[in-house]
Amino acid sequence: MTTTSILPPVGTTAPNTATTGNNSVINNGEIASNFTEFLQLLTTQLKNQNPLDPLDTNQFTQQLVQFAQVEQQMNTNSQLQTLVSLQQTAQSTAALSYVGADVVVDGSTSSLANGQAAWSLNVTKPATATVTIRSANGQTAFTGTFAVNPGNQTFKWDGHGVDGSAWPDGNYTLTATAVDANGQSTPISTEIEAPVDSVDLTQNPPVLSVAGQNVTLDKVKRIVRAGS
Repeated sequence: MTTTSILPPVGTTAPNTATTGNNSVINNGEIASNFTEFLQLLTTQLKNQNPLDPLDTNQFTQQLVQFAQVEQQMNTNSQLQTLVSLQQTAQSTAALSYVGADVVVDGSTSSLANGQAAWSLNVTKPATATVTIRSANGQTAFTGTFAVNPGNQTFKWDGHGVDGSAWPDGNYTLTATAVDANGQSTPISTEIEAPVDSVDLTQNPPVLSVAGQNVTLDKVKRIVRAGS
């Protein structure tokens, strides 16, 4: 009786299927994903060796190395899955802690509620900023000119227009332009400061709802303490 190796030597590519003595067919993809079947194949090979022509020692050693590599890869995959699961749990826990907190994220649309809406303006040098606030339907609710300093500063609006009329609660968009002391245009960025209304943990990573827009944790620039 002559039995050939059913495990491919290191560095070779195995065929799509391998046939054992009982003519059962085992898919190579299953071998790679199932530690037990791989072990059974190795054991079957040892049982069916020809005593007069045993498997070459070097070839057998190579197959043992393959077996160890498959085991290590499966253990590595399992550990990586555990790490991913732990990371997702940590992200969810961190996201939940943001609910109710005031945060600052990039954006220009903020919610007016109870006569209060806030934005953050950022310039690199002293400048004069022209601020315009528009309602959701594009109407100009407020416009004004203010001195701004380098860095971040909070701009708060009480919901009243230039004529003193009160605007209803809702979403308002702020646009700003700035010029320096020499009358030259200078970049100015806008951020919004608003509470985190809710967290969607079904998303990966979790998504925060801030002033009607969805943002991930990495988009949060600052957390503002109440009353600051």
